Amino acid sequence: MRAEKKRRRPTLCIAGGGAAGLAAAIEASRTFRQAGAPGSVTILERLPRVGKKLLATGNGRCNLTNRRAAPGDYFEAAEFVRPALSRFSVEDTLAFFASMGLLCEEEEEGRIYPMSRQAASVLDALRLEAERLGVAFQCDKKVDSIQKIENGWETPSFLLNGVFLADAVILACGGKAAPQHGSDGSGYALLREQGIPVTRVAPSLVQLTTVPGPVKALKGMRVRGEIALYAGERKIAVQRGEIQFTEYGLSGIAAMQLSRLLAREKGARMDAVIDLLPSFSKKQASEYLEERIQHAPALVAEHLLTGILPKRVGQALLKQAGIAPLTRPIGSLLPEERAPLAAMLKEWRLPLTGTRGFADAQVTTGGAQRSAFSPDTMESLAVPGLYAAGELLDVDAGCGGFNLQWAWSSGRLAGWSAAQNLINRMDLLKQGVDV
Repeated sequence: MRAEKKRRRPTLCIAGGGAAGLAAAIEASRTFRQAGAPGSVTILERLPRVGKKLLATGNGRCNLTNRRAAPGDYFEAAEFVRPALSRFSVEDTLAFFASMGLLCEEEEEGRIYPMSRQAASVLDALRLEAERLGVAFQCDKKVDSIQKIENGWETPSFLLNGVFLADAVILACGGKAAPQHGSDGSGYALLREQGIPVTRVAPSLVQLTTVPGPVKALKGMRVRGEIALYAGERKIAVQRGEIQFTEYGLSGIAAMQLSRLLAREKGARMDAVIDLLPSFSKKQASEYLEERIQHAPALVAEHLLTGILPKRVGQALLKQAGIAPLTRPIGSLLPEERAPLAAMLKEWRLPLTGTRGFADAQVTTGGAQRSAFSPDTMESLAVPGLYAAGELLDVDAGCGGFNLQWAWSSGRLAGWSAAQNLINRMDLLKQGVDV
C-alpha cells in the first residue's frame, strides 16, 4: 500500500503517570512539536490523579536528583543506565525543570531539591507542562492488557484494554514499592504477557527487621554510626549515617541502604553489626571506659555511657552486655564485664529476620530484565514499539535522588525514542516508502 493511503496521526500511549511517565510524555510531545509532526500522547493512570507517589518523595520535599549521580550508583545496572544518564544527565535534568519554571538548589551530599522544598511544585511543573503540550490524561484507567496488532502502519500496533489504540506504548507503571501511591506491580504481568522476562523483585530502601528483644525499648531513638551487614561471618557491606531504632528493628538511611542486599542473600543467616563509635578504634573505646571508671568510680552504671550515647541506648547496651543491676557503682565492674561492653560499643550484633514489606519501601529491586531492552532507546528487543522506563526495569540505587534521576533519564529517553521512531516512519511514508 502506498503512503498517501496510510497517513494518519501517530499515537503514543504511556501506562503510568508517575515521574518516568510524565517525563516521557513531555519529552515525546516536545519531540513531535520540534519535528512539526502531529503526534498525540496519552497517559493512562490507574489512580484518580497522576504523580501521587512523587508527592511522597523526600518526605514531601522531593529530592529530585543528585549532583553526583553516575552509572556506578546503580549497582549491577551500571552499564545499562550509562546511555540514558549520558544523554539526559543531571545538568540536563536541571535544565529540563528550569524550562518549566522550576528552579532547584543543592544541599549536602549533592542532594538537589526544588527551591520551594515542596514535592507538589515538581508535580505541578510536570503536569502543567504536559497539559500545555496537549498530553491527554486518562485517570482511573489501569492498563490490564496490551494486545499486539500485526497489521502494519495502516492500523495502530497495539490495543490497550481492548479500547485504546496506539502506535507505540511506554510502560512506566512502576514497581511494587509503596502500592498505596500507585505502584502495585501490575506492570510485571503486562511484561510477561508480551514474553518479556521479569527478575525476582524485593523491597529496597526499607527498614530492617531484627529479633525484637534488644531494640523494642529503643523505639524512636536515633544515633549516628555504622552498620555492617553480615551473612554468617562474611561481611557484605557497610553503611555510615543515621540509625533509627524501631519496635521491629532498624531504620534510618544507614539501615535502609543495606536492605536490597538482604533480598539478594535470601536464606543466609543475616546479622547487623552496629558500630556506635565509628570515630573510635577498639582500643580508644576501651580506654574511654577505663578512664570514665577511674574518674568517677561511685557513678551508677546506668550513667556510664551518657557522655557518648543517648541515655536509653546506653542503658540497652549495658543490659545486653549483662551488666546488672544498673544501680551498682561503675567501680564495681569487673574486667570480664568491661571487656564485652567495650566490644559492643564497636560491634553490637543484632540478628536480622528480614525487612519490612513493599508498603514501607521506597523502591523496588528487580523487575523487567535489562537484557530484554535496548539501553540506547529503552525499546523492547522482542516487541518493537514497546518501551519501558523507571522503576519497572531492574534498575535501582540508594538514597539521595538517584532513583528519581533514573526516572527522568529513562522516561525522557523512552519518550524521545518512541516519538522519533514514529516521526521517522511518517517521513518514510511521505517519501512513498512502505513501512
